[in-house]
Amino acid sequence: MAAVILTVSALQGLRPFPQKLSWTKRGARLISGEAGRIEKVLIANRGEIACRVMRTAKRMGLRSVAVYSEADRHSMHVAMADEAYHIGPPPSQQSYLSMEKVLEVAKKSGAHAVHPGYGFLSENTEFAEACKQEGIIFVGPPSSAIRDMGIKSTSKHIMSAAGVPIIGGYHGNDQSNERLQTEAARIGYPVMIKAVRGGGGKGMRIARSESDFLEQLESARREARKSFNDDVMLVEKFVEDPRHVEVQVFGDMHGNAVYLFERDCSVQRRHQKIIEEAPGPGISPEVRRRLGEAAVRAAKAVNYVGAGTVEFIMDAQHNFYFMEMNTRLQVEHPVSEMITGTDLVEWQLRVAAGERLPLLQDDIVLNGHSFEARIYAEDPNNDFLPGAGPLLHLSTPPADQHTRIETGVREGDEVSVHYDPMIAKLVVWGDDRSAALKKLRYCLRQYNIVGLNTNIDFLLSLSGHREFEAGNVTTSFIPQHYADLFPSPRMPSTETVCQAALGLVLQDRKHTASFTQSASEPDAPFGSSAGFRNNIQFSRTMTLQLGDKKVKVSVTYNSDGSYTMQIDDDVYHVTGDVEQEAGATFLHCSVNGVKSRPKLVILDNSVHLFSMEGSCEVSTPVPKFLRAVSGGGAQGGAVAPMTGTIEKVNYLSDASNRCPPQIRDQLWFLCSQVLVKPGDKVAAGDPLMVMIAMKMEVTHTHTHTLFLSNRVTSDHFTRTCPLFTSCPDHPDGFSKLIKMSRFPRDPECILGNTLI
Repeated sequence: MAAVILTVSALQGLRPFPQKLSWTKRGARLISGEAGRIEKVLIANRGEIACRVMRTAKRMGLRSVAVYSEADRHSMHVAMADEAYHIGPPPSQQSYLSMEKVLEVAKKSGAHAVHPGYGFLSENTEFAEACKQEGIIFVGPPSSAIRDMGIKSTSKHIMSAAGVPIIGGYHGNDQSNERLQTEAARIGYPVMIKAVRGGGGKGMRIARSESDFLEQLESARREARKSFNDDVMLVEKFVEDPRHVEVQVFGDMHGNAVYLFERDCSVQRRHQKIIEEAPGPGISPEVRRRLGEAAVRAAKAVNYVGAGTVEFIMDAQHNFYFMEMNTRLQVEHPVSEMITGTDLVEWQLRVAAGERLPLLQDDIVLNGHSFEARIYAEDPNNDFLPGAGPLLHLSTPPADQHTRIETGVREGDEVSVHYDPMIAKLVVWGDDRSAALKKLRYCLRQYNIVGLNTNIDFLLSLSGHREFEAGNVTTSFIPQHYADLFPSPRMPSTETVCQAALGLVLQDRKHTASFTQSASEPDAPFGSSAGFRNNIQFSRTMTLQLGDKKVKVSVTYNSDGSYTMQIDDDVYHVTGDVEQEAGATFLHCSVNGVKSRPKLVILDNSVHLFSMEGSCEVSTPVPKFLRAVSGGGAQGGAVAPMTGTIEKVNYLSDASNRCPPQIRDQLWFLCSQVLVKPGDKVAAGDPLMVMIAMKMEVTHTHTHTLFLSNRVTSDHFTRTCPLFTSCPDHPDGFSKLIKMSRFPRDPECILGNTLI
């Protein structure tokens, strides 16, 4: 094969400032070393991380190979790859987690290396070893390091021996409920229950008292079995209000190891990071040095090779304790790249081939500050319940040297119910924390999505909080400031309503013009939506829906092209037009002389306005005879249903109150445990079932005292049901999960005749 040469320009795309690396100082080189030569790399992953690796591979002149499940057939990472291979149906166990299928593609495609990304097979000891046995380079640490650091109890012993601070706890072999509960009492509540093979916030629960220990233990075990096929637990003292601080480390095959400073990932929901920054706010140079040196000792203790992250818990006095080591590239690695001017994926590929690290510790310079905000398809107002559906509209801030958008989706793509609901990572850099934070908020306002719920408004609320601005962050930040972060919804101003009405009027005018041009008699009086009037101004009344409130807007078309709008007793003089710019539609308008230029998106029966002041959705009510077509959801359209609204639990009722409620759901769920049986009496607040969807465990509870129907079966508890899309046996897109009755042995319930 032809040799692949790295040019000096290969690193330019990801740096916030110019910095020559030692590789480029030596001139162009082959991507080869003692471990072998890499000319083609298979990315055993999907979504944004697959696209991220491919971008660096292309800059280096490497050919990329993608694998994809049936759900990802038309995805962005497939389109970016030089080659792509189908490896199975949507469930991860049958596709992305299938070692045999991935290795088969690696051999078939002639890939010299496999980059696992993060998640899936990235920390799988067997997979790393299997790659080695097949003569394929695994872009990651040796399997021994993955094994030692992947088992938390083992890693704690290794870290203690290496002089890395650890927190007290129980890491023993006796896994009986009694022993674990005894150890928890010895340590003292609250305690953290962790899966020894855990990661990514999965298999972790906090028990605050003995009364809830067993419930939290069982929940952690269930999640661990599902995620890691291993439910061995450890128990540690839970540090109240800690910071989550982690250090990026890198090692090579020649015994060298360096740290690329720390990241603060304290702000989390469901034990999962939502916003990260580097360096950590308020951390002194001395603490930063001690953190880095401890992380390097941790890496050297297991002969670490490649990119890794050593995670610490830090208390209010800046004492820090080893938590775990992630033996892979982290989701939040871009912030470390931004403050050091490096491309860690390139480092991974070169080190995996056997080359030495490009920089010594003293050569790595910290410059500026960087934030990463994870944009998710989820509903923050509904306990961050994950969502899925199409990205009907997607516009982003322009990428530049200091702004990166790491994503694996495009407008028109679907956020799949089968995988993590992350849409993108927005990464920014500034000269200091204040400048970077200001840029983050500016870019978040330019990140506009229509089609499903996202956490963008929540990220804006969070990043604008006074305590966050001050750098006073802990893992309890969201619950501590809940009232501030989740303010009561504000009604749009009447000026905003006028803007929405103007958008609808202008769209109607555009459609009329198009119809007139194609009509056989374009000058006919019916070629205009205003109809024909002789010396009389045309007026119309619009009814707009703002949340639960309906607003009537009277619109008068003036002869000079302006509009007079009346809302209740207030009158507004409105002018404006639309223009296209960079693929987006902007509404140039003036309301009573105040000019504005919001972005305008009109889809089906909804109008979306985006500006630097915020976003707003206004809808036109759907007539009753069309509601069956639109699906009746809050984001449904009269023409084409807009999926994406999560309706976690619906209860059926009618005027007679005889029709028993049924729990139903609009997501793909796998029920991992049924907590009730037919004939049970269920009191308000009792848990009914535990379900898993999109990496999240949800416990359904009930709000009324009811009896379970004797017709309950296990059909829906043993398989994944398509609850978000239509299917033959569930034409309305819902699945009946549990039937209820207000009376024991209700005949309607027993016969199962109730319809949703």
